[in-house]
Amino acid sequence: MTESLGRDHVLRALTDDGAFRVITARTTDTVAATIERQRATGPTARHFGDLLTCAILFRETMAPDLRVQAIVKGVRGTGSLVADAHPSGRTRGLVQLPEGVGEIDLGAGALLRMLRTLPGGRIQQGVVEVRAGGTVSDALMAYMQASEQVDTMLAVATAMDGERVVAAGGYLVQLLPEVGRGPLLVMAERLEEFREVTAHVRDAAFSPAWLLGELLHAMSFTEVGRGDLSFDCWCDEARVLGALATLGRADLEHLLESGEALSISCDYCRREYGVPVATLRGLRERS
Repeated sequence: MTESLGRDHVLRALTDDGAFRVITARTTDTVAATIERQRATGPTARHFGDLLTCAILFRETMAPDLRVQAIVKGVRGTGSLVADAHPSGRTRGLVQLPEGVGEIDLGAGALLRMLRTLPGGRIQQGVVEVRAGGTVSDALMAYMQASEQVDTMLAVATAMDGERVVAAGGYLVQLLPEVGRGPLLVMAERLEEFREVTAHVRDAAFSPAWLLGELLHAMSFTEVGRGDLSFDCWCDEARVLGALATLGRADLEHLLESGEALSISCDYCRREYGVPVATLRGLRERS
């Protein structure tokens, strides 16, 4: 069990001078549940947790009504991590490591790919390289500057005791067109204290509201929204059958050779779906 300080959620705020948009997030339980389902450990688990929080923050600020995927591809064939953030606040993910590989390598040459699913099923995407010695949040900041042309400061953390997630979360601050030199200098100095936020998310007082107050200390601001977060998968039987229905007749014949029901597991949540032989025969006849 994770240490619970309330439900996972995000807070959105604007400074009253119109200079900054700020989003803070508690993702502790979402990250812990997703890591558990994917059986991630060690540095891979921490990178994975950070990617999940980054995907949530990115969706909240750039695509609140769209599904967002953040994908990290390790160097030298060491696998990939996928964070999948739904506009409902549901979040899931994948850890894909080749057989025999214990940890993903995010050294020089690793890539971060950000994707948004647009209306009609179109995909908008961009890619940046993870710099040597950098983090997932560093890579997302670089992406925001290069692909979105938005000056952004963000930091996330996945705090673990051994293999147990005890806290996760972070923040994102964006400069708005109304920012003046004075507020910019104040914020720049303030954020120097928040480049690394592990100690903050571990703090007993940590919550999105607390972190928001710490970031915007002595600055007036207005909360403009809140969204709940959770680990959840949107797989269901209809989607499984829909995927099987795309198979050709020969593939369905092959699945029927054993004469036994087909068992399919969702890669995201590990839920098992049983497809009876009669259903497979019906799909074959319609193919």
